[in-house]
Amino acid sequence: MPLVSLVIPTLNEAKTIGECIERANAVFKEMGLEGEIIVVDSSSDDTPIIAKSLGATVVVPDKLGYGNAYIYGFKHASGKYIVLMDGDLTYDPREIDKLISSLQNDSVDMVLGTRLKGVIKPGAMPALHRYIGNPFLTWVLNILFATRVSDAHCGMRAITRDALDKLDLKACGMEFASEMVIEAAHKNLRIAEVPITYYPRKGKSKLSSFSDGWRHLRFMMLYRPVPFLMVPGVVALIIGLALSAEVSLHEQNRMHSLILGSLMLVIGYQMLLAGLYFAAYGVAYGVSSSSKLTKKLMSYHSLEKELLLGFFLIAFGVALGVEVLFSWRATGFGELYQTQNAMMALILSILGMQTIFSGMFLSLLLLNNGTKAD
Repeated sequence: MPLVSLVIPTLNEAKTIGECIERANAVFKEMGLEGEIIVVDSSSDDTPIIAKSLGATVVVPDKLGYGNAYIYGFKHASGKYIVLMDGDLTYDPREIDKLISSLQNDSVDMVLGTRLKGVIKPGAMPALHRYIGNPFLTWVLNILFATRVSDAHCGMRAITRDALDKLDLKACGMEFASEMVIEAAHKNLRIAEVPITYYPRKGKSKLSSFSDGWRHLRFMMLYRPVPFLMVPGVVALIIGLALSAEVSLHEQNRMHSLILGSLMLVIGYQMLLAGLYFAAYGVAYGVSSSSKLTKKLMSYHSLEKELLLGFFLIAFGVALGVEVLFSWRATGFGELYQTQNAMMALILSILGMQTIFSGMFLSLLLLNNGTKAD
């Protein structure tokens, strides 16, 4: 049985995969370790042919995607230590010994390479990624999940087989890197970092700055919808209620305040509901476990209660609208003086419709998860 399994996802890496495998084999030999190399390939060029000729095991994943490739490769890895690394030589296989040594000597479960504390060669990482993207996303992840890593998206990392088996990994795309760290934090795994060198890629990059960045951020939202959506939603909702109440109670003709308050009401309520959507999706599809606040909110959720609240808001809005209509008719359908009431009737109707449809959507998600509404 090999002690180390190196898993490499590849997509048309014929120019570099050969050298990558040769360097990795040299490291295994120098360390006196029995190692295996598993290339998870989705290429249309000669990458798999080259990899096989150098003794690597080549497997073809059943689905495309960065995360899918690793998850599929893990099924074929039999080593005590699993090393993850790209096959484009942006990471030097000769630094694998740093990762393995840390796992063996530092009593940790997972080791991340850190480019930001290591050496980044000229042209290897765009300034947008180096100074904004990676630091910001890593900072958000550290804040939300109480981790202390400096480069959460480094593609060179290693983990013990026992620790890997504890992780519930499902992300199919580039967000897999974030998921692995988040899952490790959830399972209270011991995480260490080692500085590494990052080299310019040979060939065209497959990364998409804004698309991949959004995927990481969206994935974190699934785990933590409260700070991303629910808290801003509640704040906007309170501001909207305060502005609308001030205009209505004091009977002031301040349309600008009423319009702003109404807009904040709709936005805040929609953000609050969106937070519940994210939480329900995460629970229903096993992506995450919801927070205590989310669980409490969802435990009282039922289609009947949502429908009742929605119909109540619509009924109140319609009644207010009918009253405005009769007053308007009494003036001979001339100039409308009850624009504030008309605005409130519209907003209440909108909130009612949002409530009804959100109740239906959340119930479907919970039904898929087998969760019985209270």
